[in-house]
Amino acid sequence: MSDVAQGTAVGDAAVVQGTGRLVSNERVGAYHHLTLEVPGLAEHARPGHFVALAVGGPTSANLLRRCFSIHRADPAADTVDVVISPVGAGTEWLAGLRAGDQVDVIGPLGREFPVPEEPVGCVLVGGGYGSAPLAWLARSLRARGCHVEVVLGAATASKLFGVQEAREVADGVTVTTDDGSEGTRGWVSDVLPEAIRRAGGGGNVYGCGPMGMLRSITDVAAAEGATAHVAVEESMACGVGVCMTCVMPVVGDDGRTRMVRSCVEGPVFRGDRVRWDAFSDGLCRVPDDAVGAPGTGGH
Repeated sequence: MSDVAQGTAVGDAAVVQGTGRLVSNERVGAYHHLTLEVPGLAEHARPGHFVALAVGGPTSANLLRRCFSIHRADPAADTVDVVISPVGAGTEWLAGLRAGDQVDVIGPLGREFPVPEEPVGCVLVGGGYGSAPLAWLARSLRARGCHVEVVLGAATASKLFGVQEAREVADGVTVTTDDGSEGTRGWVSDVLPEAIRRAGGGGNVYGCGPMGMLRSITDVAAAEGATAHVAVEESMACGVGVCMTCVMPVVGDDGRTRMVRSCVEGPVFRGDRVRWDAFSDGLCRVPDDAVGAPGTGGH
């Protein structure tokens, strides 16, 4: 019998908060691949969902959690996997955990990637460890009969993630690096048009990674007659829609722009609904025509 505390429902009955037990912590290139046993969570998880992990020990805990895409979920084992890039105090603490350590987990959170009801060509695009959920998504799409191409990019070879797993599950894989240390020198957007055509043209493009990359693949998808679905990387402090740190402008079905929470209304949005023009220098402004905006010069 597991010694992990039973999770408790948080708001939505499908969301669980529980004390997870770290099963393994494996170094993969520049990242750490963590497997966590969390009772009741994996059965509700789908590609695109994320978890929020508490960071810090009993005497060093940080107020804010850290949010990570779910790499994969195994309901039979009650485990979820995440990939961490240790770049700050919180993620470095998580990367230093050892098998058997415990961490408080909330999930699955957010909205999953939409999957087509009929087989269509799909291209999955990931930047760095943002590619973590793509192999899981590829399996789901292949099970529906979709032709799946995967494009993975990073600054250099050590910052790629999931290349081998993608080759095991996709119909085709293309790798790019900024410095040419692996695959094609350049960006994912450089090779994306050809990948969309290999998938049959049109269809769906799914993206995870930096916001600039997501904007680029949205533009390329539109030019190739495809629909982009992107999992945005806005900073999320709580992950459950309370703190409002992850609000961003998105166009609704009525054509009007509203500031929405990427943790609750996202993180997956249709790329052509995101107001990319509001983002610059790592910041997001409120468009003057957004519902409730204070007006020009008012913010």
